[in-house]
Amino acid sequence: MSKESSDAGMFLWMVYQTMQKMGMDVASIFASVNLPDQPPVKTVRRNNSTQNRFWSAAEEISQNPDIGLHIGANMPVFRGLVIEYLFLSSPNFGEGLARFLRYQKILTDVFELSLTVEEDTAVLTGLEHPVRHYLECAIGIMLTFFRYISDGDFQPSQISLTYASSASQKTYIDAWGCPVHFNESKGAIFFPAALLQKASLAAEPELLKIHDDLAEQKLHQLEKYQLVHKIERLFSSGLLESRQFDQALIAQHLNCSPRTLRTDLQTIETSYEHILNQYRERLARKLLAETQETMDQIVYLTGFSEQSAFTRAFKRWTGETPTAYRQRKQS
Repeated sequence: MSKESSDAGMFLWMVYQTMQKMGMDVASIFASVNLPDQPPVKTVRRNNSTQNRFWSAAEEISQNPDIGLHIGANMPVFRGLVIEYLFLSSPNFGEGLARFLRYQKILTDVFELSLTVEEDTAVLTGLEHPVRHYLECAIGIMLTFFRYISDGDFQPSQISLTYASSASQKTYIDAWGCPVHFNESKGAIFFPAALLQKASLAAEPELLKIHDDLAEQKLHQLEKYQLVHKIERLFSSGLLESRQFDQALIAQHLNCSPRTLRTDLQTIETSYEHILNQYRERLARKLLAETQETMDQIVYLTGFSEQSAFTRAFKRWTGETPTAYRQRKQS
């Protein structure tokens, strides 16, 4: 089973909050990826494969062709995670950045960021992603974070992107504060190398050791998170239709004991029942909104034994009956 890329739940939570503050139709945008109109759970990682659908809907609904750039520029500082504490307790900006790169997968495993120094310029490379809005939002978040962690001293000298210009140079400068070069071989942020030596006023060796250990634990949890995708792939392989999806059977497919599976899922603050219900809900929403499948067929595909049980579950998930939901979505 191939590895799925994912983002920390904090990212989607911040996007939701920022879109709300900007007066956007958050309900419609989040419905495009079958998410309810409520703040996403911060601790639940999100599959990155939905980014294209999400940002395409955001652009269409907002009528903003530079939506990712503008959302990223309006995001608050990305705070409260171990990455921030690692930066603050490191001796200087350079060592903090090195730890940021070492543990970047805690935030997202989409990018493979690396740092090089070319004479007096530091270059942070690896900023490539097929979804322009997602990438530009992510760059905006990084710039805001780096400015915060350096007490405002971080200032990029230029940014390079691998695609053609999508907005005016002025629009990018207003958002990021520096010139942007397009059609480059790599996506990168350039900034003065002297900043790497900027001392951290909050540097504390003992705290740094604690934060390093915590970050290592988070990386271990991330490996466990891949279990969620493995379980969902098993659901999609026909186990739901066959109704052969009890936890013991899933554990057997994963070559582990039910107890180990339960413990691994508790590590990432979820449970088998929660994963099953979320998958069923997403599948049911999609089938009701986008297909003409009969209700009996949807009941079968989502693994329920009878329509009454499916209706009760769907109403618990959404507050609507399946029939009312379909009528609203297909009207």
